[in-house]
Amino acid sequence: MTLPVRHRPGSLPDRPFPGFGWGEPITAEFDELFERMNRLLQGATAAPAALAWSPAADMRETDDAYVIEAELPGIKRDDIHIEMSERELHITGEYKEREHAGVLRRGTRRTGRFEYQALLPADVKSEEVSATLHDGVLTVTVPKAQATKPRHIEITES
Repeated sequence: MTLPVRHRPGSLPDRPFPGFGWGEPITAEFDELFERMNRLLQGATAAPAALAWSPAADMRETDDAYVIEAELPGIKRDDIHIEMSERELHITGEYKEREHAGVLRRGTRRTGRFEYQALLPADVKSEEVSATLHDGVLTVTVPKAQATKPRHIEITES
């Protein structure tokens, strides 16, 4: 003799609903679970310094400069700040969240404060740094200082 299985409201059944998928009650429960997890994680990282993210960037060296290319799609030029000390390049800014019509069901794009730092060798001309923003890629060029070329020193007899 088999008895009917009773499920509590809000519990998951042992197998999927008949038809083409899971059905509305289960997807609603997953949506609620993900929303609760997001709130929990946002509460755990509430410190302002922890909210800064670092953009993907490449640093390469040419014969006469160091070139840093950082991916900053959708960020306006006025929202990016670049500072150069003796050896340290510091790029900061903010990607402001856009207003959307409707309900955002899933968001994976980063928003908020970003920060990138690079420590360069001492042989740079920090006063001649230049930067361009084109197609969402920030290119910062830091010229190298003219290094003295090695020269041969003749040893004389005394």
